[in-house]
Amino acid sequence: MSTLDWIVLLAALFAMIAYGLYKGRGHASGAQSYLLADKQMPWYVVLMGIMATQASAITFLSAPGQAYTDGMRFVQYYFGLPIAMVVICITFIPIFRKLNVYTAYQYLEERFDKKTRLLTSLLFLLSRGLSTGISIYAPAIILSSMLGWNIYITNILMGGLLIIYTYAGGAKAVAHTQKLQFIIILASMALAGYLVVHRMPEGVGLSDALFLAGKSGKLNVITTHFDWKDKYNIWSGLIGGFFLALSYFGTDQSQVGRYITGKDTRESKLGLLLNGLIKIPMQFMILLIGTLVFAFYSFTAAPLNFNTGAYNTLRQREPATLAAVESEYALKQQQYQQHAMSIARLRKEDPKLKLPAEVLLYKQTQHEIQILRDSVASRISSQHYSPDKNDTNYIFLYFVKNSLPRGIVGLLFAIIILASWGSISAALNSLTASSLMDVQMMGKKQLPPKEQLRYGRLHTLAWGIFCICVAMFAAKLGSLIEAVNILGSLFYGTILGIFLVAFYMKKAKGNLVFSAAIIAEVIIVTIYLLDIVSFLWLNVIGALVVVLVCSLAYIRKVNRSY
Repeated sequence: MSTLDWIVLLAALFAMIAYGLYKGRGHASGAQSYLLADKQMPWYVVLMGIMATQASAITFLSAPGQAYTDGMRFVQYYFGLPIAMVVICITFIPIFRKLNVYTAYQYLEERFDKKTRLLTSLLFLLSRGLSTGISIYAPAIILSSMLGWNIYITNILMGGLLIIYTYAGGAKAVAHTQKLQFIIILASMALAGYLVVHRMPEGVGLSDALFLAGKSGKLNVITTHFDWKDKYNIWSGLIGGFFLALSYFGTDQSQVGRYITGKDTRESKLGLLLNGLIKIPMQFMILLIGTLVFAFYSFTAAPLNFNTGAYNTLRQREPATLAAVESEYALKQQQYQQHAMSIARLRKEDPKLKLPAEVLLYKQTQHEIQILRDSVASRISSQHYSPDKNDTNYIFLYFVKNSLPRGIVGLLFAIIILASWGSISAALNSLTASSLMDVQMMGKKQLPPKEQLRYGRLHTLAWGIFCICVAMFAAKLGSLIEAVNILGSLFYGTILGIFLVAFYMKKAKGNLVFSAAIIAEVIIVTIYLLDIVSFLWLNVIGALVVVLVCSLAYIRKVNRSY
């Protein structure tokens, strides 16, 4: 990177830390302020906090790469989200606000018993702690790629910096930094989309880029076929996505903690409902950037592997093996670009032409190029030249670093890191709230405000260290955006099932739902290990197993009474 890029990057990061410390100063006087920001947040801060918590660096770093390799069908993952927001606003928020809870799991003790509250909070702590570690790894990739540093050192640096203001300022610092981060992030991603098109060769426009992306199967926004093992189609998105969103936004403390900080029930509901309306278009545009980057590399030479560090290691250690592949790849790349330019020229002459012959040659060369890229990726993975299984997470990073103007590169890198900090700081705050209130202080007398604050900060520090340790192993998980969602799906269904029983099965007792949750979690892990269905369906299965076990046990009890 240039000196200007470094100035922009460092200025943005340290300005955000200073802003977080400033907004959090003097406000953290006890658990109410440190964990819930005194419940004084307006709806727009609630909205931005909810979106920033979900839209981590993984969203902006991995999602364009996901679209580059697999197309835009990932957007279907969010189709169940708006419906889930309505259900949460009708059922979840009024109960949480009425009981004035610190965490969602506090309600379960009042509804069932302590062990059910403890089990559910432990499931949350495990899933969110692991996911947050993955989120720390995402921005660490950036520094590792830019500086050539060891990924483990950058994990510590990325995690350590954001702990500073999260530790000091608590929920208020998190809320205000998220607000600023999200505004900057949206503006910068819009700029990135514009620059992708602007950097296309002369005579190539947006319609040409979309045409090539569509012919390559990258604009597959809606896929209607049904397959239990297909990760992203309209059915898994509407049904599995609904259950996942219902559990994530309704029972995950990282999100519950954002909207219960609202000034009143109306502010909380408004922020959550607007999230349901905005999230799908936002994710669509982020994925569209990935498809445009794909089109960009139809006209411009792309590397054999976007993970430049791993690729350079392969080149140094196996130059003879790589020489023949690089020679063939350079020839195919030249042909590929010629076919793409030919299609763009012919479309300019007559936009209505379908160009079957030219498109066939273009796709055939594309397939041959992909075979070469796969062979290199396989070699890198088999020889352990990189902990990453593929280069999906490096695609957008490579484009930004090598194709955008000076200054803009530093800004976009800063944005990706800030996005990560927004979600991770919220996650650390929620982990602190749950471990402090649901584990350490459950059933104990209320501590003085200063003691609450001291323990809250200690829990924040401990979770920060734990998540940094998890980040050390995140490189082995492939696409980060998929890894986070798979992790959540292993636990969210069971957690949601517990809450559904709590809300809608008034006669169910603690022992029954506790047993049902254990059974459901065993079934979910077994199904995942046997690879029976795609991960989104795990959310449906987990919730239904808890509800069905409780229903069958109740029916059996009623029959016995006769």
